[in-house]
Amino acid sequence: MAAYPQDPGSPDAPYLAFWRERHLCTLTTPRADGSPHVVPVGVTYEPEARLARVIADKASTKVRNVLAAGPEGARVAVCQVDGRRWATLEGRARVSMEPDRVAEAERRYAERYGRTPGPNPTRVVIEIELTRAMGRG
Repeated sequence: MAAYPQDPGSPDAPYLAFWRERHLCTLTTPRADGSPHVVPVGVTYEPEARLARVIADKASTKVRNVLAAGPEGARVAVCQVDGRRWATLEGRARVSMEPDRVAEAERRYAERYGRTPGPNPTRVVIEIELTRAMGRG
């Protein structure tokens, strides 16, 4: 099987363009028993910072899974697919409740998805420090 590695901090132009398009994504987090928990999410990608972001409610299972991993964070993956094009970003996720970080994630979400998320006083951001990227844009 062919591998399609990308540099998460400097992906090629088609890969980056694919991440700029509006696509539903998935986030995979580890459950306590090690099995994968996969859910649909919106993802934003900032290659210069080697960072992906997912906004979420503090009480969601995905947030609880990341928090359960402790301060070192959880190993996660976010993916998107459109026909023969696909992209995966992997890294270490941590949850931030800092208002400035949540606001930046909301701003980027609005930019990518064309709508501002509704108010949510329990919103947090899952920030993924990227260690690997692969796919074909």
